[in-house]
Amino acid sequence: MKAVILAGGYGKRLRPLTDTIPKPLVEVAGKPIVDWQVRWLRQHGITSFVMLVGYLREKVIDYFDARKAEMGIKVEYSVEETPLGTGGALRNAQKLLGDESEFFMVNGDNITNIEVSKMKLDGSIAKLALVPLRSTYGITRLEGERIVKFDEKPILPEYWMNAGVYLMSKDIFKYLPENGNLEATTFIELSKSGRLSGTKFAGAYFKGVDSIKDMEEATSDIKSGKVFNDKS
Repeated sequence: MKAVILAGGYGKRLRPLTDTIPKPLVEVAGKPIVDWQVRWLRQHGITSFVMLVGYLREKVIDYFDARKAEMGIKVEYSVEETPLGTGGALRNAQKLLGDESEFFMVNGDNITNIEVSKMKLDGSIAKLALVPLRSTYGITRLEGERIVKFDEKPILPEYWMNAGVYLMSKDIFKYLPENGNLEATTFIELSKSGRLSGTKFAGAYFKGVDSIKDMEEATSDIKSGKVFNDKS
């Protein structure tokens, strides 16, 4: 089975780092984000990758062409000449995925240890990996008007968020826009017809790397062994 990695965005929130480095190659704990992603997916038996590249694509291509043999992986590239959104970028890669009955797709800026091998389509056209939503703010606990406790950015267990990790059937290509994001087009259409589902990963690690602070937190988590069992 192949895994598609979205590696073509501008990474505007990480400027000025991303003025010269594509976001997937920004380093966390001494390695590019996408390097950690390949490591994670290889743990689940995935060794064939399709990189959806656009902005500074030559750097992504050069990086993997120089290392793919050493990493024990196969890498193909689908190039966006102009931004197409996540849905359009995937549609643009159909020729590289046409023989796959199922494939994974992941956002190129996430660090996670989600057990993707546990995801099954079970009749759906697409399945989303879901993780508990963590508040971006500290919250207060009240008894009447009296504050009795502060919780710093707690997990909100009644809410589940899209982790940017997807298992997809090849039938997804029937629903993709020429230009547009999956969340605003394809997923809405599939949800209305009952063909979109999710798998909950309550104990998984997940960090979207969108800021310098995110980079620092992910670096600390990886080095402490919170993400992977070893730190190699």
